[in-house]
Amino acid sequence: MHVGQTIHRLRKERKMTLLELSRLSGVALATLSRIENGRMTGTLESHMHICRALEIALPDLYRDLEASSRKIEMRSKKAASGVYVRDRKAASEMLAPNLVNKKMAPVMMRIASGGNTQKETTRPGIEKFIYILEGRIEASIGGQKYALSSGDTLYFESSAAHLFRNTGKGEARVICVSSPAYV
Repeated sequence: MHVGQTIHRLRKERKMTLLELSRLSGVALATLSRIENGRMTGTLESHMHICRALEIALPDLYRDLEASSRKIEMRSKKAASGVYVRDRKAASEMLAPNLVNKKMAPVMMRIASGGNTQKETTRPGIEKFIYILEGRIEASIGGQKYALSSGDTLYFESSAAHLFRNTGKGEARVICVSSPAYV
């Protein structure tokens, strides 16, 4: 079973149309359709919005998913994951497929000069590790600020509100790994 099948089942149990779910969640109708039909998994952000609209907790969305039996997955540098979170000055790319079946979520963040990620807060128990590949960032975590540059790392409990701001002149590239993978 994939996440789309679970969303479809929960939506039907609530006698909700796809259009109603789109309006309540703020997730585009076409995106919901692709998720339900298994053509894409969606993002963590879209899953959170869908859960709010369905009035369920995020772990409930993932509860019935089958655990992956594959222990090794390789992706060539030319293959894109197809899962992005973007705004004008920041983009995040999921670096592993099928994150609902993973114990960690590796992400490549690209932040334009002067840009920042959106403020995020996870549920308690989720930890994040970031490694600055390139550039300079300021990490704001729970009201504290940390200046980081290429080669620096930061490990933190991500239930504290946090965001990352590019303080350098060029694009900042940051590897971020969350564990467990948001579930």
